Amino acid sequence: MFRSVFISDVHLGLADCQAGYLLDFLRSAQCERLYLVGDIVDLENLEKQPYWRDEHGAVLAEIFAIAARGTKVTYIPGNHDAALRRFAGQRFGGVEIALNAVHVAADGRRYRVSHGDEFDGGHDAPAWLLKLGDALQGFICSASRRFNALRRRLGLDYLPLSIRIKQTIGRARRFIEDFERRVAEQARHDGFDGQICGHIHYGRIVDRGGVLYVNDGDWVEHCTALVEHHDGALELLHWTEQRRSIALCRAEMPVPEALPAAA
Repeated sequence: MFRSVFISDVHLGLADCQAGYLLDFLRSAQCERLYLVGDIVDLENLEKQPYWRDEHGAVLAEIFAIAARGTKVTYIPGNHDAALRRFAGQRFGGVEIALNAVHVAADGRRYRVSHGDEFDGGHDAPAWLLKLGDALQGFICSASRRFNALRRRLGLDYLPLSIRIKQTIGRARRFIEDFERRVAEQARHDGFDGQICGHIHYGRIVDRGGVLYVNDGDWVEHCTALVEHHDGALELLHWTEQRRSIALCRAEMPVPEALPAAA
């Protein structure tokens, strides 16, 4: 049993959502607190091209069941479910809606929890470039879905194809580094020990100048969740046929740079 669990970027309502793996994780990982850190339901995609499978509904049912069992569940909407932000401060089926949260870990460290889209530098980019980026992201996810469907037919485990691309393309690496820097700088400025977010689909735990940058990853490409143990240690888990620890951070140990789920 964990003290806290953080998941984001599930994108229920998107064909690329790995709802089956997430459902298995939610049924296996008991916790006292569950943070849904944005883009859980992809309302944006549902408006464009409706897509829904039984597994998607089962994930929502499991979340409400978790809340009914006494776990404190906080839903922080992201950019793809931003329409839910107007319900901040309200509670639905035991799930609290909030714009952000302050999480105090068992070891006393204070983390701001938010989706992360507020740290985007995209406003400096031309509209056509943003649209091109969205199109490329969609292409990569589609290719990954077909790639892993073939692997399953061959009896092979899930492999996040997109993590390879993000590691090898210089522009993608710079985007991730710039995002991390902005997040860490703001957390430091606001007096937090760290920031927990999602948004960019790249799970990491890394120390940036004494501030802990923590990204819980996603359930579209990499199938990762962040868990807090009862001593305050933070661990990033990859959860598919192969379940593994990607990074572990305790207060008394140096912070390791998280390895991607496919490494």
